[in-house]
Amino acid sequence: MDTYPAPSAGLESLAGPIRITKIEAIPFALPYRRAPRFASGTVATADNVLVRVHTDAGFVGQAEAQPRPYTYGETQASIVAAVSGQLSDALTGVNPLRLERVAERCAALEGNYVARGAVDLAVWDVVGQILGCACHLLLGGYAEDVAVTHMVSFAEPAAMAEDAVEVYERLGVKTFKVKVGRAPAVDLAALRAIREALPDAELYVDANRGWSYEDAVRAGDELAELGVRAVEEPISVEDRAGRRRLAGRWTMPLVGDESCISLAHVDRALEEGAVGVVSVKTARTGFTESRRILDLCLARKVAVIVGSQYEGAIGATATLAFAAAFAATAGQPAEIANFLDLADDVVIAPPEIRDGRAAVSAAPGVGIEVDEERLARYRVDR
Repeated sequence: MDTYPAPSAGLESLAGPIRITKIEAIPFALPYRRAPRFASGTVATADNVLVRVHTDAGFVGQAEAQPRPYTYGETQASIVAAVSGQLSDALTGVNPLRLERVAERCAALEGNYVARGAVDLAVWDVVGQILGCACHLLLGGYAEDVAVTHMVSFAEPAAMAEDAVEVYERLGVKTFKVKVGRAPAVDLAALRAIREALPDAELYVDANRGWSYEDAVRAGDELAELGVRAVEEPISVEDRAGRRRLAGRWTMPLVGDESCISLAHVDRALEEGAVGVVSVKTARTGFTESRRILDLCLARKVAVIVGSQYEGAIGATATLAFAAAFAATAGQPAEIANFLDLADDVVIAPPEIRDGRAAVSAAPGVGIEVDEERLARYRVDR
């Protein structure tokens, strides 16, 4: 039986609308226990940004932005500048409950996908707090938990298999996205090692555009024999003809990620006919645009997975809320587990993974509680 929190005191303020007073951007750097390595880059530290949307009623929404300069061109410094500058100016004085107005004003800043996505998430967090309702319920509330995918970074094949086995044994996770995009022989050796160690695991791969067309062709047939269910961004996004040829050659669908960084990008990728699955990342399209992308994919009868940008626990909490909200996403494993690659984090309670599944937070908003002492330890602007 569903239970609902008592209405927030913020509801009384609806007679005199709540206003955003400022948006704060706090850069911080977290150490990795296991640094992510993949074809498009290596992340030595999690140089992220905590975004806080402040209101005149005392509600503060929070979200995490993850710079990926080799994908979006955004850096930690550019995100801080965009959030605390143009985005804060655009949204100061706006009622956060007017989510379409928030989206319109954010969209006026071109590019800056991750910065805009984090602001959108933080505004949704405020809205949930005002209404006394968890964001996953506001979005749709389809499920209370989702299956988890773990991403396996580059290493020697045996070490990649050990990583997958450790996560399987400790957390019960059975779905793995394996990073590829090196020499096909090395990538296939890693896939074989994981398949031998976990015969029943569900596997898909992500080349992060690292293969040439010829390498992708060489790898493709054996990937299918190893039971790989999908291939994410095998070659350059710019090689549109090659992507279409691969989509026609393989039974495995191509997953759009770097080619699908906004609603407009997804529309173009689907029109081109190569992408058979779309990876939606709340880290770059927030809740508002992610929901629009999901609706577009539903209309086109294209499957969706909820992907990860190697978020910390704050970002993973938002990813989980979105994945659980919709029938089309709750039935698919979501990429949630990689905050566990961090040696430390700035939250009090990260998502809990049991038997391969993660449960959503029942707290109002996204359900984030930051440990202020840890944040002070890891912030880099003081």
